[in-house]
Amino acid sequence: MSVRVGHGFDAHRLVAGRPFILGGVRIPFERGPLGHSDGDALAHALADAILGACNLGDLGRHFPDSDPQWKGADSLRLLEACARMAREAGYELVNVDATVVVEAPKLAPHLDAIRARLAETLRIDSSSVSVKAKTSEGMGYTGDGSGIAAYAVAALERSR
Repeated sequence: MSVRVGHGFDAHRLVAGRPFILGGVRIPFERGPLGHSDGDALAHALADAILGACNLGDLGRHFPDSDPQWKGADSLRLLEACARMAREAGYELVNVDATVVVEAPKLAPHLDAIRARLAETLRIDSSSVSVKAKTSEGMGYTGDGSGIAAYAVAALERSR
């Protein structure tokens, strides 16, 4: 059995007038991530981790922000497509683990819903999806409230 691990990262500026979407869940907040798609930093980091584990490039290679068809796209659709690419390359997802860094909003009340949406999208059991929320104690762009960052790892095994 061959196990591969990929790492992903994404960050977005938080701006007024945008919905706050994380892991496909809309969270009430006065600002949201600015991005070409819906700006879901968690979905983007997970997609890059999955693609990286399979040596399939990154999210921007497959869904470039220069392509108008991805303007405002649902990032869970992009994540689902990346998981499908991994399966087509002969890999099955074992588990994912992610950390989201943002000062506000507080994410703890939403983590179960986020994990469930991600598990459904990735077609894996929710016990194989870990999402943690952290602050950066007031430091940097995540700490001053101007941005959000997400880090993710994905483990995949060769299925054929």
